[in-house]
Order: sequence, then C-alpha cells, then structure tokens
Amino acid sequence: MTWDKKSTAAARRHLTAADPTMRRIIRRVGPFGLKLHRNRFQTLVRSIISQQISTAAAKTIRQRLEDRLLPKRVTAESLLAMDPDSLREVGLSRQKTSYILDLAAKTRDGVVRFDRHRRLSDREIIEQLTQVHGIGEWTAQMFLMFSLGRQDVLAGDDLGIRQAIQRAYELSELPNRKKCDTIGESWRPYASMACWYLWRSLDIDG
Repeated sequence: MTWDKKSTAAARRHLTAADPTMRRIIRRVGPFGLKLHRNRFQTLVRSIISQQISTAAAKTIRQRLEDRLLPKRVTAESLLAMDPDSLREVGLSRQKTSYILDLAAKTRDGVVRFDRHRRLSDREIIEQLTQVHGIGEWTAQMFLMFSLGRQDVLAGDDLGIRQAIQRAYELSELPNRKKCDTIGESWRPYASMACWYLWRSLDIDG
C-alpha cells in the first residue's frame, strides 16, 4: 500500500491517538508532504552518489552525470555503456563508481527487479537490494519510503531519526536502534509517516 488521501488521514489519526509526543510534532509541523521519486533505478543511483558527501556536492555530481549521458538518461544500459574512467571524471570516487556499475549490472541481469517490487514485502525488497555493493539496509529503507511509498518503515539507524527522538522524547542520550524500535512500536503500521514528521521536526526546532 502507498499513500493516498484516505491512508494519509488514517495514519494521522492513528499517530495522534497512539502517541501524545507524536501528536505535538504533527501539530507543529503541519500537513504530511512526503514526495515520491518514481524513477526507481535513478533513485538508487542518486542514493549511492549522496553517501558521505554534502547535499550540494551530490547535486553537482548528479548533474554532471546526467549531462555526460545526454541525450540518453540514467539507466542501467547507459551506465554500463560508459567507461569507468568517464564516471570518475564526473566526480565519482572509484568505490562509488564500482557500486553504481554493480547496481546497473544486477539490474540488467535481473537480480534487482523493480517490476516485482509491488508484490514483495519490505523485508524481501531489502534483501534483494542489499545484494548490490554499496546498498545497505538504510539505503534500502529510504528507497522503500521515498520511492515505493511503503507506510511502515521505521529507520531506527538513521542519525536524524535518533536525534529527533532524543529531543522530542527528552532522552538523556542518543537512543540506539532497539530504543527507537521500542518507542516507535505504537506508530505501526504507519512508522514511515512518523519518521517523516521526526525529520521535519529537526528543521523546525533546529
């Protein structure tokens, strides 16, 4: 299931009833505005590019890559047709170049099947995607939330989520994943919305 007006309203009702802290966050932040990235392959390429660099640097590299590929688009086939040195020239590290080419190869070879994701569970998709070098559980969770619109993803390893939970729930120290999962149990089956609100709360309170 993905987000529509009915499920969005149901999720807000559930979160505000189940968790007083989440209710306060929702009232402060306002309407839910998660935007989905529909090009699934390109979303994962962008995720790999963005690892451990600033948003501005990642945007520059993405634009250079897209310009280098013109008139083609960012696809498994177009990337595999490029020389690895050409990928390095747009600003990608040797490691990220290998990750992106591994994603492209596994997409071409059917290891990653975007057309089947609708029929797979969250865990099955994570297991599929993490076969790609450079894609860990966090990247797969972001894909579930921001590309597939899955509603019950609790990203307890995400630093922003942990910081937001520490602040909102007035914890003395940064919570680990187990603590985040415990706090977030009442959010289910709409943990993705709760995570979105927690990220936005950092923008408001920061």
